[in-house]
Amino acid sequence: MPALAVADALRTDGAEVVFVGGGRAESNLVPRAGYEFHQLDLEGIDRQNLLSALRAAAKAAVAVVQAWKIIGKLKPAAVLGGGGYVAGPVGVAAVLRRVPLVITEADSHFGLTNRLLAPWAKRVCLAFPLAGRTGDRYLLTGRPIPPAAEDRGAARELFALTADDQVIVVVGGSLGADSINRAAIAAFGSQSEIKVIHAAGASHLGELEQIPRSDGYQLFGYLDSFAEAVLAADIVVSRSGGSVSEIAAAGRPAILVPFPAAAGDHQAGNARWMADAGAAIVIADRDLTAQRLSTEVARLFADRGALAAMASASLSIARPDATADVADELRTAGGRR
Repeated sequence: MPALAVADALRTDGAEVVFVGGGRAESNLVPRAGYEFHQLDLEGIDRQNLLSALRAAAKAAVAVVQAWKIIGKLKPAAVLGGGGYVAGPVGVAAVLRRVPLVITEADSHFGLTNRLLAPWAKRVCLAFPLAGRTGDRYLLTGRPIPPAAEDRGAARELFALTADDQVIVVVGGSLGADSINRAAIAAFGSQSEIKVIHAAGASHLGELEQIPRSDGYQLFGYLDSFAEAVLAADIVVSRSGGSVSEIAAAGRPAILVPFPAAAGDHQAGNARWMADAGAAIVIADRDLTAQRLSTEVARLFADRGALAAMASASLSIARPDATADVADELRTAGGRR
């Protein structure tokens, strides 16, 4: 999603943008957004399984050759690496082809791919301040996100909500989160005084649809209008991956439940970024229950002053120019061709 946001900014400015990715969500999202897409056969390295790690390494070696050919054919002015394992072979091929490389780190933990590529990158764009990542090579830009929604009234109308409704948005990341899904629907599914927009993840949707819930509880697999949903919310209940940047951009208070198995525990770091600013309450995944979630939400709705202060704090840490800044770094690296 950060890469698509940057691509849209570049395309608007007249650049031609081509994606190289794997077989996960990008294989659907990128073509749907109208971009040429080249797919590589890759998988993440499982450090607990030697056979799996060797297989992943072999695929990565083949992917470097494939990426070398793709870059040779396209002759790009610059290459942007998004930090995932697909970015490794493509970044290596760019360096070998002497094509300027810019990389982005979207989380509070510097990933393995970026650690390997950083010495050869023209610029490393950081979403969060990272210890030891300073100097001219590193630039704190914030995380690129799609344009934030701006009309709160229109956002509420989109979801058939009124200005007076108490609204919670629940989201567990693009794939959903079982612990958040179950706690949220148990806490708010039967309540009529609270309206809920819940993005449960496509794989969880069928099961949750079988649970009785009030008419004001809107359940989705995936939210195409995520920016509007967040802006419509009074409180956002979420994992703390990339969504924290979009929550901050909308100036929304948050209850964050970091994914405990995230690489380098980066979701805990992302959540601290919001909590330290006074914009979020953090609940550990192991401590999340329907009762705890209901209690926290009730407490916030009962103290409108605290809720307003959290909203103001959230907006204060947003970096609305992140997408434009990363796009500009890529243009500069490519000689603005």
